[in-house]
Amino acid sequence: MYRDRERCVRAVQARDARFDGWFFIAVRTTGIYCRPSCPAVAPKPENMTFHPSAASAQGAGFRACKRCRPDASPGSPEWNVRADAVARAMRLIGEGVVDREGVGGLARRLGYSARQVERQLKAELGAGPLALARAQRAQTARLLIETSALPMGDIAYGAGFASIRTFNDTVQEVFALSPTELRERAARGRSGRPAAVPGVIGLRLPFRRPLTPDNLFGHLAATAVPGVEEWRAGSYRRTLRLPYGHGAVSLAPAPTHIDCRLALTDQRDLTVAIARCRRLLDLDADPVAVDEQLSRDPQLAELVAKAPGRRVPRTVDAAEFAVRAVLGQQVSTAAARTHAARLVRAYGTEVEDPFGGGLTHLFPDMQTLAGLDPEALAMPRSRRGTLTTLIAALAAGEVDLGGGSDWARARRTLGALPGIGPWTVEVVAMRALGDPDAFLASDLGVRKAAAALGLPVSPGALTRRAALWQPWRAYAVQYLWATDDHPINLMPQE
Repeated sequence: MYRDRERCVRAVQARDARFDGWFFIAVRTTGIYCRPSCPAVAPKPENMTFHPSAASAQGAGFRACKRCRPDASPGSPEWNVRADAVARAMRLIGEGVVDREGVGGLARRLGYSARQVERQLKAELGAGPLALARAQRAQTARLLIETSALPMGDIAYGAGFASIRTFNDTVQEVFALSPTELRERAARGRSGRPAAVPGVIGLRLPFRRPLTPDNLFGHLAATAVPGVEEWRAGSYRRTLRLPYGHGAVSLAPAPTHIDCRLALTDQRDLTVAIARCRRLLDLDADPVAVDEQLSRDPQLAELVAKAPGRRVPRTVDAAEFAVRAVLGQQVSTAAARTHAARLVRAYGTEVEDPFGGGLTHLFPDMQTLAGLDPEALAMPRSRRGTLTTLIAALAAGEVDLGGGSDWARARRTLGALPGIGPWTVEVVAMRALGDPDAFLASDLGVRKAAAALGLPVSPGALTRRAALWQPWRAYAVQYLWATDDHPINLMPQE
């Protein structure tokens, strides 16, 4: 979009928050870059330049606006919609792969050479993987500076910087403030607010409005695995298995943001933890684009108008979700939770709940589950075989469901496993891979809603009818499911 100058100028002059994260505006006369919705007086069009990423604006010598904080805007929805190499690279960079494995590691995961990855990212985003990762480190550093009492040396290490000097120079260059000045500025703004909880990082996760949280949090709460997840005090909470350690998160909906509290055993996991939480709640979606497309169908228009901005509840761990999808085949939500809880108690890692609630375990990793005894599983023999085969394939890397995976290949390899049918493939594609066009044509709830709306009910006919909803069929599923009064569609009550 940043190449459409006229459209960008209109968005800036209208302070249109829908375009935050789609592009960034840089102002030649001030040397700063902003998000389109910046509340400051809009500059003259001739003084505006536009960039596809914060890293591109920083690379051109602009510093972040202190008023609108463009580095903290919602991410571009393109990276969750697209399945090409650039989108896969951006998802992996968001998960901290460049910081942990370097550009070479990123390239290997994508199946390209480092030079090819560099060229593709620069052509589309105006910055290479190192610059994009640097911009992300700067944002992580700012969060730690402003929301924690950690010493600056620990923050530099936690944000992924190689040295204190690089940390200081980057913060000063990007924000035009030293780390100490950033902390003092944040402290002044916290007057009258509750004191921070030691060991817990509190932050706000932005999203594009509108957002209807009912089905989003309802689904997570209704399917929560005891010990790993819970709904408590108006928040969804769960444990997290992370690259350097583990953690726990508490997420609660607010009108303009998601209140997020993170407790981590290693601060280096902050970036990936935030990325996973945003992905879990589908916070980088573009609800206006989704709802406009779905509303063109008269059968869906009323559902969309009633509760616009529904999101797709996703996952923080794709392999975990795939296992849980098989556990949930042809059984009730309660039975699926019971099966998963047994696995957790037998094979999960015990942890302490930093929030003082009922979080007791990490969901077991695939290498640990690969050693489970199938005879100990209280389910039909055929499903036991499906589960153990899936776990073995995930543990061996034969099925890749990670952020950099090829969606088409993942569907093929998953569907080739015995006992994995179209419903399981599509629910994994929707919630684990994040494919916005995944469609559960054979799902009982979808077919029931379709019948009530006068839509075709056979999977083939419904799939043909759903062509009108592309590329947002996963969101259409949320609107169809929401016609039922099942707990997954309702905001939990205490």
